[in-house]
Amino acid sequence: MKNRTALYATSLAVALACATAAEPLSLTIRADQPGAKINPAMWGIFFEDINLGADGGLYAELVKNRGFEFPDAMMGWSKVTTDAAQGELSIGTNVPFNAANPHYLRIKTGGKAAFGIANDGFRGIGVKAGETYDFSAQVRGVAGKPWFFVEIVDSSNAVLASARVKGISSDWKRYELQLKPNRTEANARLRLVIENEPGDTVDVDFISLFPQKTWKNRPGGLRADMVQALADLKPGFLRFPGGCIVEGSDLEKRYQWKTTIGPVDDRKLIINRWNYEFKHRLTPDYFQSFGLGFFEYFQLCEDIGATPLPILNCGMACQFNTGQLVPLAQLDPYIQDALDLIEFANGSTTSTWGAKRAAMGHAEPFNMKLLGVGNEQWGPQYIERYTAFAKAIKAQYPDIQLVSSAGPSPADDRFDFAWPKLRELKADIVDEHCYANPIWFLSSTHRFDNYDRNGPKVFFGEYAAQSDKIVSVENKNNWDCALAEAAYMTGMERNADVVRMASYAPLFAHIDGWQWTPNLIWTDNLRVHGTPNYYVQQLFMHNRGDVVLPVQLAGDDAPTAASGGIELSTFKGAAEFKDIVVTAGGKTLCSETTSTPGKRLGDNSWRDYTLTLKTRKISGPEGFIIRFRDEKPNTHVQWNLGGWGNTKHGIQSELGVQESIVAQVPGKIETGRWYDVKIELSGAKITCSLDGKIVQTAEVALPQREGVFASAARDERSGEIILKVANVHATPAIADITLDSVKKIVGEAKATTLAAKLSDVNSLDEPLKVSPVESTVTVHDKKFQHTFAPNSFTVLRLKAE
Repeated sequence: MKNRTALYATSLAVALACATAAEPLSLTIRADQPGAKINPAMWGIFFEDINLGADGGLYAELVKNRGFEFPDAMMGWSKVTTDAAQGELSIGTNVPFNAANPHYLRIKTGGKAAFGIANDGFRGIGVKAGETYDFSAQVRGVAGKPWFFVEIVDSSNAVLASARVKGISSDWKRYELQLKPNRTEANARLRLVIENEPGDTVDVDFISLFPQKTWKNRPGGLRADMVQALADLKPGFLRFPGGCIVEGSDLEKRYQWKTTIGPVDDRKLIINRWNYEFKHRLTPDYFQSFGLGFFEYFQLCEDIGATPLPILNCGMACQFNTGQLVPLAQLDPYIQDALDLIEFANGSTTSTWGAKRAAMGHAEPFNMKLLGVGNEQWGPQYIERYTAFAKAIKAQYPDIQLVSSAGPSPADDRFDFAWPKLRELKADIVDEHCYANPIWFLSSTHRFDNYDRNGPKVFFGEYAAQSDKIVSVENKNNWDCALAEAAYMTGMERNADVVRMASYAPLFAHIDGWQWTPNLIWTDNLRVHGTPNYYVQQLFMHNRGDVVLPVQLAGDDAPTAASGGIELSTFKGAAEFKDIVVTAGGKTLCSETTSTPGKRLGDNSWRDYTLTLKTRKISGPEGFIIRFRDEKPNTHVQWNLGGWGNTKHGIQSELGVQESIVAQVPGKIETGRWYDVKIELSGAKITCSLDGKIVQTAEVALPQREGVFASAARDERSGEIILKVANVHATPAIADITLDSVKKIVGEAKATTLAAKLSDVNSLDEPLKVSPVESTVTVHDKKFQHTFAPNSFTVLRLKAE
C-alpha cells in the first residue's frame, strides 16, 4: 500500500469521475481488455450472535434457558399457580442428567390444582396454526406419581395446544411429544402444568420446543425462513461466529469452538458478549446455548453453497472491554485450537478431530480454505500473536489462507500501524472495517485504486452505512444508506484484484430485541424481511461476473468548493482564543475579539477562506484544536496542535463518522505562550502555519454527496457483459453507453433496478417497498443510450459477441 496520506487524499479526489444528472454522460466499457479475475466467493455474509441472531433467531429453539443454566436459573421462567395450588420450585444439582449442565428444576405440588411453570421464549414464542412442534424434556419422578400437561398458550392463557406426559420414571428419561396449535400466535408461551396429589414431586431439565419445519426439516435445526433468506442471497462465503463475540469481554468468556460440537446437551452455556449492551433495547438475558455450533455453521455453509470462514480467538479479549491478553509463552493452546479446527473441518475420518466430525454425521470434509486469526484486534500485541499463529499454521497447512486484522477503523493510527507490519509478514488477507454515513461511502469509491497490487489482499469484512451515527436508535436501513453502499461496492468490484472478499454487518436483528442497527435482515417471531441493503447485496451476488472490464465514465461533474464554519476547542484542557479573523475573496466573513471554546463560527455557506487567530494554552496535557470546513453533519477537518500527548501536530479529517489522520509532524505546545495560527483553504489544499512558518500542508478532498458510479464485469459462461450503475442524483442520469470492441449485441438486455425515495425503508408489513424490478431493454447496437432513474442502482446484463 502506498503512503496513507496520499491514498486518503487521492481516493477522495478521484471521486469526481462521475457526471451530473443534468447533462448526458459518457460511459465506455472496454470489452476487449479484461482485467482482474473476480473471486467467486467475493460477496459474502457475516454472521454474529447479536440482536438475537442465533439464540432466539437462526437457531430454532423456542425455549429460553431450557437447561436452567443462566446465572439466574429461573430467568425466562415464571410460576404458574392458583390460590388452591401453592407448590414449590427449587433448583437442584444432585445427580443431574448431564454433569456438563448440572442445574435442573424440582417441582413439588401443593394441592389438586394447576401448578407448574411457563416459559416466555425469546420475546415470546411464535407458533403457526396447523404446524407441528416437537416438545422434549429430561424428566425424573421424585415422589408420588406425578404427571403433567404440556401446553402452548396465548397472552391471555388460552390454550392453543396441549398434550400429557405420564408414566414418569424414577430415573432421568427423555420424554417427547408433538403439539399442533389451533391458531397462529406471535407471542405465545410454553407451560408445564401439574394437577396431582399434594407432595408429588418431579425434576425437569433441558425443556425444549422446536418447529418440525426447520431448515431441511432437521430435528433441532435452524429456522427455515431465516436460512432461506440467506440462501436467496447466494453468498460466496459465510464468516462466523463473529465479530466481537469471538473475543469475549474477557478471555474466560471467549468463544471456544470445541465446546460447541458434540451432543447438544453437552455444550456449556456462556454469557453472550452482547449481554447488558445498550440496555435501552435489550435486558440482560442474552446467553449462548451453542445449539448452533461450529458443526452447524459448517453444515450451513455447505447447504447454501458458501465458503466457510471461521474466526478464532488469538489470545486477546475484546479491546473495547478488558483487552485481556494471554502471555505469548502461554499461547500454544490457542494455536492448537486453530490446528485442531482445520483437522475437524478437513481431516480424514481416521484423524482425531476428523473422526469427531464424522461421528456427528459428516464423514466428508468441509473443505475449509480460510481461517481468521482474531477479530478486530490492533496494536503490537496483536501482531505478535498473529505472527505466532501464522508460523504454526503455515508450517502444517500452507494452503490455508489466513485473515488478519487492521483494527476497527478504515483510517486511523491503529490501521496505519497494522498494514506495514502485516505487509512485512506477507499476510494473505487483511480485514478492514468501516461504519460511517453515506458521505464516507460515496467519497471513498476510489479507496482501493492505489493499493499495492502485490501486497496482501483485502477483506472488507464489516461495513454498513449509518443514517445517523454509529450505535444509534435513529439509524435506519433506508435507501440512502443502501444506495451509497452500492456506489462503494462498484469501487470494490473495479479493484477485485485487491479486494477479494466483502461482507455487510451485522446480518440479523429481531425487531423486539436488538443492540445494533442498521442490520441486513430483520425478523420477528414469525416473519422475516430483507432491507434495501439486502437487495443491493443480492444484486451484486447474483451478478458477480468472472473478470473485471474497464469502465471509462466521463462527464462535467466537478467538486464543489470547500465549505463550513470553524470551531475552536481543546482536549482535556483549557485555552484562550482571540483576534479571530476569517476572510475570503477580499471580504471579511468574521472578526471576533475573543471566542469561547466550543462555539461554532460561520456556517455551510463559508467557502475557500483564510483563518487567522491567536491562541494560548492555559492548562491540560495537550494543546488546542482548530476545526474548519465544519460542515454539518459529521464532516469537518481540524488541525490538532500539541495532540497525542503533546508530541505531534496533525491534520485530521472526519468524513461521515469515520475520522482519519491525514498528516502528522512532531510538535508540542507550551503552556502560557501565545501562538499565531493561520489556516488557508484553497479547494482541497490546506496550508497550516504557526508563528509565520508553514508547519503542514495536505490535500483533503471534499465530501462526495452525489454522482454516478459504475463497474463492469463479464460472465464467461453466459457471455454477458454485466454493467452496474449507481445514480446518486435526484434527477435521471442519461448515459451514452459504448461497448468497445463488441461486434454485436445478441437479443434484449435485462435490467434490474432498485429505486426509491432516499428515506424509504422496508418493514415486516411492507417487506418489498424497496425491492428489485426487472425489465428488458432493447439494444440494437454496441452504442446506445440508457436513462438511469433518480437515486437508483441498476444492473444491466447484455449478451455480446
